[in-house]
Amino acid sequence: MKKKRILLIGTGGTIASEMGENGLEPELTSKQLLRYIPDIFDICEAECIQLFSLDSTNIQPGHWVRIASAIQERFYEYDGFVISHGTDTMAYTAAALSYLVQNSPKPIILTGAQKPIGFETTDSKQNLRDAFTVASSNLPGVMLVFNSKIIMGTRARKTRSKSFEAFSSINYPLLGLVRDGRIIRYIHWEVPSPVRFYDTVDPKVALLKLVPGIGCGVAEYLLSQNNALIIESFGVGGLPSYHAGDYYETVKRGLAAGKTVVMTTQVENEGSDLSVYHVGSSIKQNLPILEAYDMTTEAVVAKLMWILGQTADRTQVAELFYTPVARDILAV
Repeated sequence: MKKKRILLIGTGGTIASEMGENGLEPELTSKQLLRYIPDIFDICEAECIQLFSLDSTNIQPGHWVRIASAIQERFYEYDGFVISHGTDTMAYTAAALSYLVQNSPKPIILTGAQKPIGFETTDSKQNLRDAFTVASSNLPGVMLVFNSKIIMGTRARKTRSKSFEAFSSINYPLLGLVRDGRIIRYIHWEVPSPVRFYDTVDPKVALLKLVPGIGCGVAEYLLSQNNALIIESFGVGGLPSYHAGDYYETVKRGLAAGKTVVMTTQVENEGSDLSVYHVGSSIKQNLPILEAYDMTTEAVVAKLMWILGQTADRTQVAELFYTPVARDILAV
């Protein structure tokens, strides 16, 4: 059987890093990465390009668009794509690509490593092998492959800062595992057609994590500087009332100025439900805010940037926000 043709897109990250005077820095190209794993060519016909060499801390929304554009330009030349990426913002990029490249019948896989590929002890080589294995399969859409796990691009989160088991699937089951070069698939899904590409995002989306005692001035400033504000509240969600309703009034003024406000939770699992407590139901009933429910914060950020890149109309923003993309929201 003819081997599949897979494109490796290099972006930097720990996987491609070498030790410099001030710590690890991305130095290796995608071509150099492939030299460490020659057995990849037993899996597929692998080719590569290098888009940039960045610590993922420096990845910006514009880089998401460049990755999506690189895939679009070569979409019909290859059977699948692997993106080597730093782990710290990989979940954001995975979510963003899920919105920028929708309904892909071909696998688009993000992977990376907690240890550089040149280190004696490293997870780089196995993660790349697993990523190429999934990229050579018939699994559709954007996925993150790491430490044998296959995770939906809109459901990934980095939950460990050092361990090889760095990523978890939040509020959604694992899609499968890679074991000894074989895919154990847990969930079967199909994507509608045709594939759709987008090339515009609005980076003016801010995130505010509430802490006890925080005043509403921070929210007011973020609303003045951005087109959307995501508020990570406590528990199932709500706004504090210890400033005599100031948070409520701040959000109300922001909405009146045409801003988008999304309420979510800083609790990792099970999502928000503003209807449970008065601190949440009062704003849900009286203000045109959006609620994230079971979406990850990474997906909310990326989805809002994508939506606001397409429209500023409040009705259309709400409709797009609550329309599931790549199983990003289930609890509406």
